[in-house]
Amino acid sequence: MAVDLRKLILALALLGAFLPFANTLHASYQVQRQQLMDSTLEGNLAYATKLAKSTDDFIQSAQLQLEYTAQLLVGQMDDAEKLGTEAARLRLMSKSFNSIVIFDDTGKVLATSPETLQLQGRILASAAVKESIRSRRPLISKPYLSATGNFIVLMVSPIRDPQGGFLGAIGGAIHLQKENILDRLLGQHFYHDGSYLFVVDGEGRIIYHPDGNRIGKVIRGNRAVDEVTHGGSGTASVVNSKGIPMLAGYAPVAATGWGVIAQRPRGVTLAPLTSLMRTVFFKTLPLAAVTVLLLWWCARVIARPLHMLADGARTMDQPETTQNIRSVRSWYFESRELKKAMLLGIGLFQKSITKLREDVNTDPLTGLGNRRHLQARLQELQERAMPFALVSLDIDHFKQVNDTWGHDVGDLVLKQLAMHMQDVSRVDDAPCRVGGEEFLLLLPGASVASATQVAERLRQQVERASMAPVGQVTVSLGVAGWPESGQDVAAVFKRADEMLYAAKRGGRNRVEFSAPSA
Repeated sequence: MAVDLRKLILALALLGAFLPFANTLHASYQVQRQQLMDSTLEGNLAYATKLAKSTDDFIQSAQLQLEYTAQLLVGQMDDAEKLGTEAARLRLMSKSFNSIVIFDDTGKVLATSPETLQLQGRILASAAVKESIRSRRPLISKPYLSATGNFIVLMVSPIRDPQGGFLGAIGGAIHLQKENILDRLLGQHFYHDGSYLFVVDGEGRIIYHPDGNRIGKVIRGNRAVDEVTHGGSGTASVVNSKGIPMLAGYAPVAATGWGVIAQRPRGVTLAPLTSLMRTVFFKTLPLAAVTVLLLWWCARVIARPLHMLADGARTMDQPETTQNIRSVRSWYFESRELKKAMLLGIGLFQKSITKLREDVNTDPLTGLGNRRHLQARLQELQERAMPFALVSLDIDHFKQVNDTWGHDVGDLVLKQLAMHMQDVSRVDDAPCRVGGEEFLLLLPGASVASATQVAERLRQQVERASMAPVGQVTVSLGVAGWPESGQDVAAVFKRADEMLYAAKRGGRNRVEFSAPSA
């Protein structure tokens, strides 16, 4: 009498008393892991929000400094010395900018600080300067490469006369690849555990990073960067450019559209928990090892019949499989029932294999034979040395059908053409679809002359048919035969295609046939 598997499972459950403990340990780990990650994410979000606010305050302060200086410059635009003095004063007193430039309404530089920029008298042609002249409003540029070769962000404030006329502008530049205000504002927030923060502009380009080589790079495919550049704030688990999983918090800088991302390596966050779980694991390992050995032995005894049945399942298409399955010693109830089911299923499987082989040889859209079916029929005819004729055809201007009505309607036209091909075919003929709108009709034992008559009948039938919703379509056909058109089968296929192209060149909606070779 077969043993009840339920009783065996009960016995294994008693031996596996440690499993609840393992489950509790695992659940505890998962909960604490999530808590650590959530805490880090929330902390990074708060941190990024605070720094974004600080950066926003700095931007607004710097804009006020530029606006104030712009007011002082009214009436002094022709005094190069005073302009230079004000530029130097603003740069040295505020320390917000690496350089200051004053230019007139044509973009001509009137003064700079430091003077080593050597821009005096030059016409600035950067997009930022052009935009400031065009808009005549305060702006903060996207990062760009300046005329002096520096990668900068330019803040511009217009200079207006008492009547509101535009005289020029004063711009403060932050040199992103040199020591700048962002370094002083954000650089102190760097940790040796791998945590760091960086700032991107509205297009995801890095404008501040602890690694200076990263400045100017555009970040793609990073969820935190993608969301913060669209004005969002929040948290995300991301992978940085070195492939390190990071826990990131991000917040936008309202005044500029920049984004601040603060992140910490996930491994660093989870390291204390990993160490704790490792200690617990090693303390419980001896007892767990003994338990596992017992479970392994029991499982092996129980699984042996199932394993043998699985081997039979992998070779169900082999003749000896039935006998192998019959020889399995199914010593408990469930394996015995499974054995019966497999013996029953082998017959159904063999039927499915037969159906699958049929599907492999059939075009799924039209139900006609495919290239595999065509090759099989050709091989059969060649082995029997039986002559055959070949009709190559396709739909005239089929691309216009797809372009006008769509591919779904095009598929309907292909299906209707397939039905017409089946209508004119004999029992032994092989209508096939070999390409998008390319079809072949193989006629065993037929001559070129009789195949031409079949092709003409098909052409007329298609021409008369109304294929909704397109209406009337036509086909062009080429006919060749073996051995009439050549001794080589490949040459006969090529000849049929040549006849098809001849029908196309002859005006379409016609049949061309290959004359017998000499």
